[in-house]
Amino acid sequence: MATALVTGGSGYIGSHTCVALMEAGWEVAVLDSLENSSSAAIDGVAAIAGRGLRLDVGDCRDRSAVERAIAEVSPDAVLHFAGLKSVADSVADPVRYYRHNLESTSVLLEAMARHGVRRIVFSSSAAVYGRSEELPVPETAMTRPVSPYGWTKLISEQMIADVVRADPRWSASLLRYFNPGGAHPSGMIGEDPKGGAANLMPCLLQVAVGRRAELPLHGTDYSTPDGTALRDYIHVMDLAEGHLSALEALASSAGGVSVYNLGTGRATSVREAVAAMREATGHPLPCRELKRRAGDVAELWADPGKALVELGWSAKRTLADMCRDAWTWQSSNPQGYRD
Repeated sequence: MATALVTGGSGYIGSHTCVALMEAGWEVAVLDSLENSSSAAIDGVAAIAGRGLRLDVGDCRDRSAVERAIAEVSPDAVLHFAGLKSVADSVADPVRYYRHNLESTSVLLEAMARHGVRRIVFSSSAAVYGRSEELPVPETAMTRPVSPYGWTKLISEQMIADVVRADPRWSASLLRYFNPGGAHPSGMIGEDPKGGAANLMPCLLQVAVGRRAELPLHGTDYSTPDGTALRDYIHVMDLAEGHLSALEALASSAGGVSVYNLGTGRATSVREAVAAMREATGHPLPCRELKRRAGDVAELWADPGKALVELGWSAKRTLADMCRDAWTWQSSNPQGYRD
């Protein structure tokens, strides 16, 4: 049975990907600092999958922790999720983001090389495109991030690509995904941002359970049909299955780097997403209109055609599915994970 090491595997997208991997027959080991996540997510993954997985608590910037995990697990491949991910926080504290995200990637690549592990799936972001002039956005679109977070993703992509070019035995898949939401339909794992939610979906859910009085609606004067930003909201389980498809494709890969957009290909406004969550929760979800945030763009949605052709993957779940599953999680866990 093949084994995957998942960095950041107790985080939101990482934990759901662990479920997809284990249900497909992979053995999974997780390396996570738990700085922005909870070990309770690993318990939830094990309960859903019906078997256990290994958790090593350690930071991806810690060479000894990464070396130890790779040496003891001997993974066939690595999925790299570990990193900081808030656009707004990266604008406010760019040095922290560059240090954290780039160091974790470089330390991981060095350790993989030393141990002969040469397959990696990287959790990148549509933030690498910035204000794209091509909509929907293909993988060939110009990359020009508008936030430090986006730059850390693009530079990490470049690091990985350069490693592969230097040693053709490597193979890598760089997954640029758009706006994840939802939860596993069991309600046993979901999104539980520490330090306060910044993204739309968790903010809406926190309003629904009374943890917030209202939704801060950033930007209502964009040149879009209803004045709010247009995004591509993808169910986290579709995203998890995209990582599985990319990983399995690496097994038959002759080497090289592949880049894929993971999105639905549909543009949804923030107001439309709010309306869908109101329908799912049955709560009014009051909003307070605010100015645009630095680093946000008006429109961004995916052309996911390449992933369909080369990986056989496409997003199958709807916005309504996303909101329903997210509410199943949040209504059952109003305070999130309880360690």
